[in-house]
Amino acid sequence: MELVQTEDSVLLFVVAWTITEIIRYSFYTFSLLNHLPYLIKWARYTLFIILYPMGVSGELLTIYAALPFVRQSGLYSISLPNKYNFSFDYYTFLILVMISYIPLFPQLYFHMLRQRRKVLSHTEEHKKSE
Repeated sequence: MELVQTEDSVLLFVVAWTITEIIRYSFYTFSLLNHLPYLIKWARYTLFIILYPMGVSGELLTIYAALPFVRQSGLYSISLPNKYNFSFDYYTFLILVMISYIPLFPQLYFHMLRQRRKVLSHTEEHKKSE
């Protein structure tokens, strides 16, 4: 069985989230210094259009690639009987996590699009009035 860490999907989400975090913390740093370059603001509210789906795709593909190993090994699963009278199937949990992306991803993505419109249109209006 191949290691999930060698999947291309891992590189996909690591690159996406790394770029996202660099942009986010640059945005926060420059904002705290009261000197936010427009390029950083633009990057914060624009590059997610590509990076967010890229990261989510990488995550989902990586989870999917891990499913056979999780099922075969029983990784993080707890079966009955045990002293707590509790069971947990990590394989099923991962499938539920993947399914949860269906309603959550569009909500978060469209929220960011609305934020982008609000923030960048405000910036453009402010630039025109100067």
